Amino acid sequence: MAFCRSSLLLRKALGGSSRRVAAAALCSSYRSSEGRRWYSGEPTSAAGYHVNTVPSYMTGSVFWEKDKPITYEDFEMPRPKANEVLIKTKACGACHSDLHVIRGDLKFPCPCILGHEITGEVVQHGPQTDSNVIQRYPVGSKVVGAFIMPCGSCFYCSRGEDDLCEPFFAYNRAKGTLYDGETRLFLRNSRKPVYMFSMGGLAEYCVMPANGLTPLPDTLPYSESSVLGCAVFTAYGAVAHAAEVKPGNSIAISKAFGATEIIAVDVQDEKLNTAKTFGATHSINARKEDAVAKIRELTDGRGVDIAVDALGGPKTFQQCIQSVRGGGKAVMIGLSPGGGLGEVDIIQLVRRKVKVIGSYGGRAKTDLPRLVELAEQGIFNLESAVTRKYKFEEAAKAFQDLDNKTIIGRGIIELM
Repeated sequence: MAFCRSSLLLRKALGGSSRRVAAAALCSSYRSSEGRRWYSGEPTSAAGYHVNTVPSYMTGSVFWEKDKPITYEDFEMPRPKANEVLIKTKACGACHSDLHVIRGDLKFPCPCILGHEITGEVVQHGPQTDSNVIQRYPVGSKVVGAFIMPCGSCFYCSRGEDDLCEPFFAYNRAKGTLYDGETRLFLRNSRKPVYMFSMGGLAEYCVMPANGLTPLPDTLPYSESSVLGCAVFTAYGAVAHAAEVKPGNSIAISKAFGATEIIAVDVQDEKLNTAKTFGATHSINARKEDAVAKIRELTDGRGVDIAVDALGGPKTFQQCIQSVRGGGKAVMIGLSPGGGLGEVDIIQLVRRKVKVIGSYGGRAKTDLPRLVELAEQGIFNLESAVTRKYKFEEAAKAFQDLDNKTIIGRGIIELM
């Protein structure tokens, strides 16, 4: 965590070429030297598919069920529907949320393709896609995707709270589909459906609702920028919307909000050292000293204004609440394995006016473009955040390393 006087807590230190736009009909085909079928054709009306040359099948990494290995399978090329975009995946982060599914801590339909923190290149728009979407994301453009993919029209999206998008949670997180109740992923030979964890980013191509995307400028690299879609996106949501950090508060990412003092707490010195590179002013190894007592010592006995628990365990849940001052905020962003429960001292909560707030992520429509701007300005050191890179065929190793806690920052799986 990270805590601060007028401060904040963070439980974990950090948790191709451009192509010409073309409108083509899927009417003729030919085979490449690798044997894959490719589609091309003459331009059609704006109501048709807007495509670049796209193969008829792709490779995706499939998680079948707990205790079974991830395998690589051929898929029919996923086809986007209205206001959806087909993306050639360039990079995908290895996140603890994926690991929760692999461990069986988080229930999710299987078989599925994991991966929800991506960058890539736009290669196709679905039929009947709004012309504004096509103009904003022309074929060949670079994009970054948010793991929360808002529908744009539900009760919450219409109120600007797209981090609470109803179809995203009802369909994607509960059923592994997009918002018509169908997956876009089918195995090539059997046509067996495979479910999507967000967009299912650990595949050569993926489909996303356009509302979850934002353009990625050429000045930012594919691999390092993928962390904007989940790791940074989640932290930003906690700081901007749940914690409502103001000048005088602090955490690594909240420097963009005028934060000043940061106390990072972890059990690994390597992660604490990484936190310092992101602006931590103090660090506490919770294995070596009482984190809550040390935090109060650093804050003249009061505790911090804001504490963020990024782990989600019962112990860190309690520490987070115990570390805030009267009137302070304890923000929970970590997913507790197995739906664990945290205990709260009700008397402290009432007498000290402590606020306990949940935060799942940011808002794709407003926050993701802002994060890209901040990355361009150098506010986020993306290169420092990414400490390990893996090839596509090493996805299983990336999650094994994550489970073994040998990845200090973020591990990125490259598909380029």
